[in-house]
Amino acid sequence: MTVKPTLHVLLAGPRGFCAGVDRAIKIVEETLRRFGPPVYVRHEIVHNRFVVNSLRAKGAIFVEELDEVPEDAPVVFSAHGVPKAVPAEARRRNMIYLDATCPLVSKVHRAAEHQAAAGRHILLIGHEGHPEVVGTLGQLPPGSFTLIETVEDAERKPVPDLPLTYTTQTTLSVEDTAGIVTALRRRFPEMAEPAKESICYATTNRQAAVKAIAARAGVVVVVGAPNSSNSVRLREVAERAGCPRAIMVQRGSDLDPALADGLGTIGITAGASAPEVLVEEILARLRERFTLTLEEVVVAQETVTFKLPAALAK
Repeated sequence: MTVKPTLHVLLAGPRGFCAGVDRAIKIVEETLRRFGPPVYVRHEIVHNRFVVNSLRAKGAIFVEELDEVPEDAPVVFSAHGVPKAVPAEARRRNMIYLDATCPLVSKVHRAAEHQAAAGRHILLIGHEGHPEVVGTLGQLPPGSFTLIETVEDAERKPVPDLPLTYTTQTTLSVEDTAGIVTALRRRFPEMAEPAKESICYATTNRQAAVKAIAARAGVVVVVGAPNSSNSVRLREVAERAGCPRAIMVQRGSDLDPALADGLGTIGITAGASAPEVLVEEILARLRERFTLTLEEVVVAQETVTFKLPAALAK
């Protein structure tokens, strides 16, 4: 009988689902329960193929735009948020719609609207084309914002000679964003500070947890989708924090357990839209080749929960 080598696994905590993702999935499930299938969902409810396929199997139909949704069918807006024009169009068509926008993203929307109404030009730090950025910019009047993606943008991008403030996408790298904000403050010392930090607690906590395991691990496995901003940032943070190699996988079947040969210790985390069952798949895959010892490395306890929309809470 062959004895499997021992592999020590550092499990980052927190990892996986955040409160906003959990709420969004529950909104789709409860809408299906209340109205019966099909329920339409505009864009991926969260950026995770396993979650999307699970909801599809229950009767959710994912579409890109409202013109693909029959007028008598309920539609759910994704957790990333939508431009104002989307619910306005739904109301015009008398559609039944549920907004699964993360409440923390909604706070960014309202704060940006408030600053624009006060006459300030908004510098939005984020990734062009990401659904959250599209949704935030869709709250603002044309010409009232400038998208800043890099330190170079912060230093050189043309900006109107107006009172300024900034806000950020909620899923960015904490360190990258700090560098961009520092460059903006150097260039625009009179720039107004936002009332609150825009990068969400879940993003911050998951990045801190990865930092706590990175230097001890020969490789860090991030469970997440390539279009998940917060998951991609986790991989980047792991490498910057001293891990020789960090990879992203979506399912256990995507992982070659041989990558841990000779390492002794590896780390595992999961993006905010990845359920814990996918972490269990990774562990099962590793057990095919190794005897595992597990260590939870927890840097924060999360107790945040968000209520369902009033229309579903009755």
